Amino acid sequence: MAREFTPQIAAETEDMSRTPGRDDAPHLSRRTLVGGLAILGVTGPATAQPQTSPVGKQPAPPAPAPAGDAKPFTAAPGKARLRPEPTAETAVWCFDGRSAPPVLRITLGQPVRLMLKNGTDKPLSLHWHGVRNINAMDGVGGVTQAPVPPGGEFLYAFIPPDAGTFLIRPLVVGGSSEPGGRGLSGLLVVEETSPPAVDADLGLVLQDWRLEPDGSLMPFGQTAFAAGSGRLGNVVTVNGTPIPQQVEARPGSRIRLRIANGCSARGTRLRFEGVKVFVAAVDGQPTDTFEPLRATLPFPPGTRYDLMIDLPEEEGAKASVIALIGQGLTLASVTTKGPKLAQARPAVSPIGENKKLPAEVKLQNALRRDIVITGGAFLPKDAKDKPAPEPVYTGDPQKIWSINGTSANAGMAPIFSVKRGQVVVLALRNDTAFPQALHLHGHCFRLLHPLDDGWEPYWLDTFQLLEGRTARIAFLADNPGKWLISATVLERFDTGLWTMFEVT
Repeated sequence: MAREFTPQIAAETEDMSRTPGRDDAPHLSRRTLVGGLAILGVTGPATAQPQTSPVGKQPAPPAPAPAGDAKPFTAAPGKARLRPEPTAETAVWCFDGRSAPPVLRITLGQPVRLMLKNGTDKPLSLHWHGVRNINAMDGVGGVTQAPVPPGGEFLYAFIPPDAGTFLIRPLVVGGSSEPGGRGLSGLLVVEETSPPAVDADLGLVLQDWRLEPDGSLMPFGQTAFAAGSGRLGNVVTVNGTPIPQQVEARPGSRIRLRIANGCSARGTRLRFEGVKVFVAAVDGQPTDTFEPLRATLPFPPGTRYDLMIDLPEEEGAKASVIALIGQGLTLASVTTKGPKLAQARPAVSPIGENKKLPAEVKLQNALRRDIVITGGAFLPKDAKDKPAPEPVYTGDPQKIWSINGTSANAGMAPIFSVKRGQVVVLALRNDTAFPQALHLHGHCFRLLHPLDDGWEPYWLDTFQLLEGRTARIAFLADNPGKWLISATVLERFDTGLWTMFEVT
């Protein structure tokens, strides 16, 4: 049955900005493996040419291709069983009539061609979270495109420059939290042309839902949520179904687990039990494989990990992925069943570096800018010494959050502009009472050490900044267009917590 809990955030986000740390044919049960996971193959002709990488010179964009060969991708109302009977099913929004988040799979070099059809009653656009996309396809309604009106459609056509695991999220200026909170989410998996050998490649999308006792969704637009921790749910699902996902695999199997946080607001940490886990990619970008520090990983909204897991060789062993929510919620478990695989795998090794990313980021001549986040609810001064005071917010409910003193809007000017090829270092300071999960659009970055004397050994596009802290990130501004730095908590994005820069 669905796991329920009281929404709270303090224990879940205490240290999420810490680094992840270094310290035969498969025989999987389809009944338990899929468990509501909808897989939609998106393919193109074998002769499709890769889109020019954001790194290096790009030609002028080609003339738009006809939309007739695009696959329809319809967002519309649906139903999902989030609580057991006799509670009624929940009215959700979903893609192509399936309550499970879709997993779109292509191979590097193939095009994505999807005709989004908006069957909901709200404007909609889809952000391809983590894809170093061409600007017109980034999917920010009100900035990179006009939002798709109810009954309208929009062609998303691009070739991802990188292999990796990416999120599909609704992102409309002032209107993202409702489609996200109603369930619109998915994965885009861009497989390597020569992927590592595994016995199964599984995608898991974490979501949570804020339900009333009768199973209906709590109304949206709550100022208290937007000014606080966001719309934290009280029911957790993986791939659109109640947790845990149950998977069976033969002893000794190697599994590639792609796990993404598609929640509107909830951040947590992941813990792994019963198995040794190796991180192979962070936010879609490959890294030298490493074991998570203390077998846990930070997991704010928008984050993705590719994990390599070698299952035990004895039958009946169990491996679990646990979210540190409350006393701990098991998101997925894999149980070994059947005869051991005859052929042992070699040791886990890196997927291989992405040569389209710069080998180094030279900081000496970087453009440096400060990004200061303010706003949100606060503790009353006369209540600071009292037990568990409730934060309050008394300002404009549409302009709760600000960056560098400005609450963002669709017509705002970029806060800085750089020439293509310029290295940028941003000092991000969180002057709010809450952890902030932030996402850099169109690029990926390195998280710098405090003295700029090095950086964490992996690329990111999303990270968590604790309250009262400053972090510095560095990236090569190599992708032309107007790009956002945005909150991944959708209620905060809707109420001003984003800004924009331009690459010319």
